[in-house]
Amino acid sequence: MTVASIRGLSESDEDRAFLQRRVALFSLVIGGACLLFWLYRVPVILYLERPDGFTRPATWWHLAAAVFFLMPWTLCRRGSPSVRFISAVELSALTLGVFALCIMSLYISTEVRPDFILLLGLTNVILARSILVPCTGRWTLTLGTIFGAALLATVYVGTLRIDLPKWSAFVPELRGVSAPRAALYATIEVGSWWVLTTVLAIAISYVIYGLRRQVRDAEQLGQYRLEHKLGEGGMGVVYRASHAFLRRPTAVKLLPPEKAGAENLRRFEQEVQLTASLTDPNTITIFDYGHTADGLFYYAMEYVDGLDLSGLVQRSGPQQQGRVVNLIGQAASALVEAHSVGLVHRDIKPSNIMVHLPHTHRGAEDCVKVLDFGLVKQVRGEGGIELTNEANLSGTPQYMAPEAITSPSTVDARSDLYALGAVAYYLLTGTHVFGGATIVEVCSHHLHSTPEAPSSRLGKPIDANVERLILACLEKDASDRPQSAFEFKEGLAACADVPRWTSEDAQRWWASHGEPPQQPTQPPGVERMLTVDVQVDSRGARD
Repeated sequence: MTVASIRGLSESDEDRAFLQRRVALFSLVIGGACLLFWLYRVPVILYLERPDGFTRPATWWHLAAAVFFLMPWTLCRRGSPSVRFISAVELSALTLGVFALCIMSLYISTEVRPDFILLLGLTNVILARSILVPCTGRWTLTLGTIFGAALLATVYVGTLRIDLPKWSAFVPELRGVSAPRAALYATIEVGSWWVLTTVLAIAISYVIYGLRRQVRDAEQLGQYRLEHKLGEGGMGVVYRASHAFLRRPTAVKLLPPEKAGAENLRRFEQEVQLTASLTDPNTITIFDYGHTADGLFYYAMEYVDGLDLSGLVQRSGPQQQGRVVNLIGQAASALVEAHSVGLVHRDIKPSNIMVHLPHTHRGAEDCVKVLDFGLVKQVRGEGGIELTNEANLSGTPQYMAPEAITSPSTVDARSDLYALGAVAYYLLTGTHVFGGATIVEVCSHHLHSTPEAPSSRLGKPIDANVERLILACLEKDASDRPQSAFEFKEGLAACADVPRWTSEDAQRWWASHGEPPQQPTQPPGVERMLTVDVQVDSRGARD
């Protein structure tokens, strides 16, 4: 049994951080309260008691208990200590703190019932811990037994050491009895209260631990545990998750219950099957697929720790030509395989193309992953299933080919190349091919306007072959574009005069621009409005 399981936790970073915060909080509450009472005693000693009050052992054992209880707050409130370290520090602090309180009670005046003062102190400790620190009821019982043994031993020994005739003036039941009998009486009385306290602490731990398990089970999908939301699209919500045994970061895509109609389920399952059939290293890898007992469908894929292409531009503006050729070439490689088996992505855009951090994959250069085949269309093969309604316009306005707007049923591999050319244009210039205040205006430009040359938009020269290839992808007539992703990729490879983007270049860029934030950011205002997925009935528009 691991330390984490004793506490009712998993081994995830999230649970470790939660334990760290709670142990530090418990330490601050108990240690702070103990210190506060000690500070309260200072003026009492100075003004109401004898001048030698500071020489009494109880005063300094009280301060020692406060210091011991504050140890976890001092040692665990910062950094990322392990669960084992946090537990060792907390157990050490509890042991030393309880020991100091027990010794303190042996030196307290018998006029104030030292046994009850010790009982009150330990009661606060174990109840506060059961409320604040995640723990199973069994472990709370163990701590209660250990603390109780120390409490009862101290009460028994302390009662034997006191001036019984003087103490019996405050405890009439003890008048005329022997010291051992008085000690036994006090021990049984305090022990009864401690049993009730321990039972209450166990109940609190059990309830809180049970609630936490319910929350964790609600976040558990098969062998995957959800951690935080990464994004949301037309066909589902994506979360970062971790595998229960492999401990590797994973991205899990869920189909929300409100979208779990028969048609959406068919598309969702087909998306998993088709994406899983692709093996190109620049295509996202599918690990697993399933559904929960209450019918929530999900699939797990590799987690890409990096930025999407929108993030690159937002961080540093237009990208170097060599980097654009490198990134777009890798994306084209993913499309080569997809198109070769009859799949059209239909939603190529910067946010669907991710770039790994250099240290998170085997190479040092930028490594591209093409994501989200949620709008993919199977265009050939026996028994092929269409994943999108051909009467619907599907995609993102800034990257939609003209035929995807006017005749969605005719889209093919060349439509993806139009979108990839628009992505390359965005990377080179830092702007979209066409702008507009509304979706209709953007779509109208794609249908009728001639794109401005990237060099003119950027205001500086661009390699003629690169510019020619990008503008060829943006031709209105699909027959005037490159006819395959392979042809497009070969065209990029022929751009020999473009300075090569090296691993050293990638390392320098990431070092100067930092790692990506945990949560992706959304572009504000009109930019956000124009990058949402669109599905409208295009039959009415043609009538």
